[in-house]
Amino acid sequence: MPFFEDFTIWKYLASIVDILLVSWVIYKLLNLIKGTKAVQLLKGIVVILLIRVVSEFFGLNTLSWLTQQAIDWGFLAVIIIFQPELRRALEQLGRGRFFSRSSGPDEEDQEKIVEAISKATDYMAKRRIGALISIERETGMSDYIETGIPLDAKISSELLINIFIPNTPLHDGAVIIQKNNVAAAACYLPLSESPFISKELGTRHRAALGISEVTDSITVIVSEETGNISLTKNGELHRNLTLEGFKELISHDLIVTNTKVKPASSALWNWRGKNNG
Repeated sequence: MPFFEDFTIWKYLASIVDILLVSWVIYKLLNLIKGTKAVQLLKGIVVILLIRVVSEFFGLNTLSWLTQQAIDWGFLAVIIIFQPELRRALEQLGRGRFFSRSSGPDEEDQEKIVEAISKATDYMAKRRIGALISIERETGMSDYIETGIPLDAKISSELLINIFIPNTPLHDGAVIIQKNNVAAAACYLPLSESPFISKELGTRHRAALGISEVTDSITVIVSEETGNISLTKNGELHRNLTLEGFKELISHDLIVTNTKVKPASSALWNWRGKNNG
């Protein structure tokens, strides 16, 4: 009898370990696809499953049959649709990065990032050097990083300035900052298709708005025509910022402290051109 009791205990322990491992793998996979187009597709799959349950509950036979067909054949579609994410997962598994712990920059690093971006922005604005800098936050930007030239360099104002000097190989496109590193340059960002955007805004502003509509990133724009400093976040465009206002605004969103700095309300405009303040 003691042998069988021990066997039962081991079964329970194995089940607990099994559940914990599966939960951990699901968590890592969700982190992997976070910020990619796969998130929206995953939401669509969840909606189909919910429709299937509801239609079964209320006896909607036709709708239930259609959703069941989508589920039955959806496995192949998932493999095709999630191919980039699956490839990235296998690559990270081979490199051992799948098991590594990731942590964001601490407050001191965040202050250095803000200082470097502010210094570079001020330099480029005074000389009308066009720039587009996107800063990753909670939503991952791996899809967009892969469209550019990988750098994985420590962030500094000098590096940012050199990247955007006209007629250099990396100046055309966006710089993406991931944690406290410049992950890549010459990246392509999605253009906003909103009909409400002012006609006077160029491709940089449309790209900055576009990325702010699909991620929670903060994107800095320096206009090469006027030297004006702008910033986008959450689908809003804050135009014609002073250096002080820009620094307060970016510090408010990037530096995590117990007491948040209230952002400057002057010269804040959303993408429809209305005052936010």
